[in-house]
Amino acid sequence: MPSAPPDPSAPPRPTVAAVVVSHRRPVLLAAALDGLAAQTRPADLVVVVDNASGDGSAEVARAHALAPEVLELARNTGGAGGFAAGLARALARGADLVWLMDDDTVPTPGALERLLAARAAHQGRAVLWASRAVWTDGRDHPMNTPRERPLVDAATRARAAAAGALPVRSASFVALLVDGAAVRARGLPVADYFIWNDDFEFTTRLLRDAEGLFVPGSVVEHRTRTFGSTDADPGERFAYEVRNKLWLFGRSSALRPLERVLYAGSTLRRWVRTVRRSSDRPTLLRAGARGLRDGLRHGPRPTAEVLAGLGLDEDLRALARPGGRA
Repeated sequence: MPSAPPDPSAPPRPTVAAVVVSHRRPVLLAAALDGLAAQTRPADLVVVVDNASGDGSAEVARAHALAPEVLELARNTGGAGGFAAGLARALARGADLVWLMDDDTVPTPGALERLLAARAAHQGRAVLWASRAVWTDGRDHPMNTPRERPLVDAATRARAAAAGALPVRSASFVALLVDGAAVRARGLPVADYFIWNDDFEFTTRLLRDAEGLFVPGSVVEHRTRTFGSTDADPGERFAYEVRNKLWLFGRSSALRPLERVLYAGSTLRRWVRTVRRSSDRPTLLRAGARGLRDGLRHGPRPTAEVLAGLGLDEDLRALARPGGRA
């Protein structure tokens, strides 16, 4: 029996690019690519951003059956730079939607299909869709719990519920599907954050005047070394946390004035908790002081400047033209 002709009234199938950011974890990267290969609705393009691993990770990606495009960076730009680079390349390749994930994220087979189903069912102005991240033992991962949108009106909540989702104000880069047009309008992640708070700043910026959805039916496994939240003892990296939070609260347009006050209060409480739990408080306090100094002295450099010389100049120029924003 011949197949039915396509329905001309149906919306066009979006082009989806998956972006995996990797740094010196070839075994995990291979598992992430295996997860992408097993999707019931495969991505149309896969881009692996290798953050100057120098350990064969890029070769692992090139040898995978998915045949991803490998963007091998000459220097480590951190998660923030990696996701900015991957987004720029995916949009330059014509992606309508970009699915972002770290190399320790393994999506279950129906993860992308369920995100797209929620997108199709939702009647609002959603620009991002976040998966449910679980740890290796199946528990919800506290590091990747999206922040629910506060003071949501009944109509917004009902629209989300009809799509099997919840409205959120922010989400992490662990299996996050974003709308390409929204990224062009609101800009890439701020690459100079390097690590920490880059996904919070980016998603709150996209969601300041739009809707975002948490889709619990879309599940990924986040294979971090340990089970824990972001207030675990960070050591020297605490400098990034402090500096980037100061940049976020003082120099970003992502949050409204009242939100800045509320999130700043929450941040201070978490910092106090982190210091109390630290096994090496002198190191933590020195790192915090360094982050405080850097956060007050200057703001982040433009993302195009941070990524200069890495083979992305044309991709970034395209975003900087009318209709795009790097």
